[in-house]
Amino acid sequence: QVQLVESGGGLVQPGESLRLSCTASGSNLGHYAVAWFRQAPGKERDGLSCINSGDDTTYITDSVRGRFTITRDNAKNTVYLEMKDLKPEDPALYSCAADRTCIYGSSWYRDPSTFNDWGQGTQVTVSS
Repeated sequence: QVQLVESGGGLVQPGESLRLSCTASGSNLGHYAVAWFRQAPGKERDGLSCINSGDDTTYITDSVRGRFTITRDNAKNTVYLEMKDLKPEDPALYSCAADRTCIYGSSWYRDPSTFNDWGQGTQVTVSS
C-alpha cells in the first residue's frame, strides 16, 4: 500500500498555471505508475494522465493535451502535474493514484475503482 499526499492546488485566474505534487511516504514511488484524476462537483472522477514506472512512459487525455504535463522526480518521491493556461472548466478536486502499471486491460484510461491507493486530493479553483 502506498500513502499519497497531493499539494499545490489553489485559486488562480484563467490563463495562469499551477503545479500539483503527489508525494509518497513509506514507499518508493519510482516503483509505481501514478495517475492523476479530477472530479468536479456533480461529475464523475475523470482520468487525466498517467506515468509508468521504469521507462516513464506517459499518457494524457485529449481534453488537456498541450496544457497539462505529467512528470516524476524519483529523488523527491514525487509525481507532478504541471497545468498551464487554466480554464474555467478546470476547477475540480485533483487526486493522484498509484498502481503497478498505467495499463489496465488494454488502456491507460481506466475506471478509478481499479486503483487501490489514493491521496486525499487538492482543490483547484479558476476564477477571475
